[in-house]
Amino acid sequence: MGNLLSIDSWTGDFLAERNLVSARQLNEASELAVRWGSNLADVMLTKNWIEPEDYYRALADRFSVEQVDLEKDPLDPDLLEVAEVANYMRELAVPWRCEDGVTTIVTSRPGPELILYARRKWGASVKIGIASKKQIQQAVQSVFSERFLHAAVFDLAEHDPVMSAQTVFTPVQLVVGWAMLSAFALGLALAPIPTLIALNLVMTLFYLGNFLFKAVLIWAGGKHQHASERQMDAAVGLLRDEDLPVYTVLVPMFREPDVLPILANALRELDYPTSRLDIKIVLEEGDQLTIDAATALGLEDIFEIILVPPAQPQTKPKACNYALQFARGDFLVIYDAEDKPEPDQLKKVVVTFDRSPANVACVQCRLNYFNREENWLTRLFTLDYSLWFDLMLPGLEKLKVPIPLGGTSNHFRMDVLRELRAWDPFNVTEDADLGIRLTQKGYEVRLVASTTFEEANVSQLNWIRQRSRWIKGYMQTMLVHTRRPIHLVRSIGVLGLLGFIFFIGGTMLSGLLNPVFWAIFVLWLLTETGIFDPLFPPVLLYLSVFNLLAGNGLFIFVMMLAPFRRNWLSLVPYSVTVFWYWVLMSIAAWKGAWQLITKPFYWEKTEHGLSKHTAAEVSKAQASQTAG
Repeated sequence: MGNLLSIDSWTGDFLAERNLVSARQLNEASELAVRWGSNLADVMLTKNWIEPEDYYRALADRFSVEQVDLEKDPLDPDLLEVAEVANYMRELAVPWRCEDGVTTIVTSRPGPELILYARRKWGASVKIGIASKKQIQQAVQSVFSERFLHAAVFDLAEHDPVMSAQTVFTPVQLVVGWAMLSAFALGLALAPIPTLIALNLVMTLFYLGNFLFKAVLIWAGGKHQHASERQMDAAVGLLRDEDLPVYTVLVPMFREPDVLPILANALRELDYPTSRLDIKIVLEEGDQLTIDAATALGLEDIFEIILVPPAQPQTKPKACNYALQFARGDFLVIYDAEDKPEPDQLKKVVVTFDRSPANVACVQCRLNYFNREENWLTRLFTLDYSLWFDLMLPGLEKLKVPIPLGGTSNHFRMDVLRELRAWDPFNVTEDADLGIRLTQKGYEVRLVASTTFEEANVSQLNWIRQRSRWIKGYMQTMLVHTRRPIHLVRSIGVLGLLGFIFFIGGTMLSGLLNPVFWAIFVLWLLTETGIFDPLFPPVLLYLSVFNLLAGNGLFIFVMMLAPFRRNWLSLVPYSVTVFWYWVLMSIAAWKGAWQLITKPFYWEKTEHGLSKHTAAEVSKAQASQTAG
């Protein structure tokens, strides 16, 4: 077994002698191996310069050890320990057989570190066998599939049930809701006008508070200093590849075969040592079209396909929870199928974590759209996201208010993510929920000036499906985190509570309430009826007019300002058409509210690949892969 210790010294020459790699590839791999602090084999496999089957066959022949086909001769499940799964995946070594007191360890990465690990774990009586990385990963998944599927669905609900949306309404919430409705009904019966005035006053003050809070956020976010971005670029330039941590990239997909080439190409362009990337394409077992498309691509060794067994709820967070069990990285990021992150994003995040206190558990990157000029909806969606990620979220960070995470490009410390039981599979806006839960548990979220570009919805019906799910998830998040109001205030503070109410609640309630006030205003405007006069005494009338003119005017004005930071000035004129965008949002809000009652855990699928840019992006990605 000692001859395995010299593995890296023979790899290049041996593979070149067998004509498995070219001299040019060998020279480039040698340079990358030194720069990345990796070995030649990892570099060549992750670059797709050698067929895995050829490499593992050569490895077994060279050292006269058994090559194991784990599909024909599977692992003995009794030898594996659930607590060791992270080590199995990190070391790429698992016990295969135990006969006459000798344990055979199969590995795809033999060497001195593996031998030390094997002896420390299984004693001196061990043998080494060779199996491919992919077979080892799939074998471990198969052994623990049922156990990890249960954990993916129920881990949070079983260990921290008060934080789980599995219970939609608690008994206390139902009693409080029933009491409020009863009080309102009683008020209407005994004193209808004062009751309606009181309700109008509450809603008007809510609108005023929401308007003022978001104005403060935009003011605070607009004061962001660009000097820090220049300093970040300098810090990234000083990073050494060999010092970078292993980074897990999760990409959950469902019925999205068309965008797979775009995704693969975007991840290949990440400026990060490929031997330190742990990329997992997370697919549902029943999604055969996407599985076939992923298999046909012939993805490099850095890509691993995780097949999630069927179980309800069939949601993105459940799939991510399942894949998390097999992650090898110190950090983890979520990308959606159509995402195109800026190449240096992972390095910027590593720098941010290094510079942040230990309680910073997540770094959120900016999101925006690459097809922003395609039609009216993509332009308004881009204005919305520019306002949200470039101004409002920086305002939340500056004021130390809990940040509801976006659905993609959030980067986590792996240990904290596992400690918090990861995502809630019953919450359909699991990212926003996790951002609030992190804060309640004493952790913080930071923002970094790096953008991930996505495909903006080009269809209004598709947009409504997407936005209704987001708003339904905001409703779930409100219900979950207001179950213990005193604990909420103590954990996030008064300012944090106001931010939570106006940022999460305001987004949700304004969509529900807007049609009511629009209907009153339009009816009055068309008929000049005095039927509503008793409900608007002078002070309340002035507040309502202020909200109508100043509030709506401000949001139109800041939407004009939102694209200035990115110099997308052609979008500015479209901000005056935002009213129809708000109408769509109200339709989505009412749809989300209905689904909260009728099917709270249903994941409304957003169709991707509808943009006219998709075909061009796919062609570009395929051409890039062929050239590579």
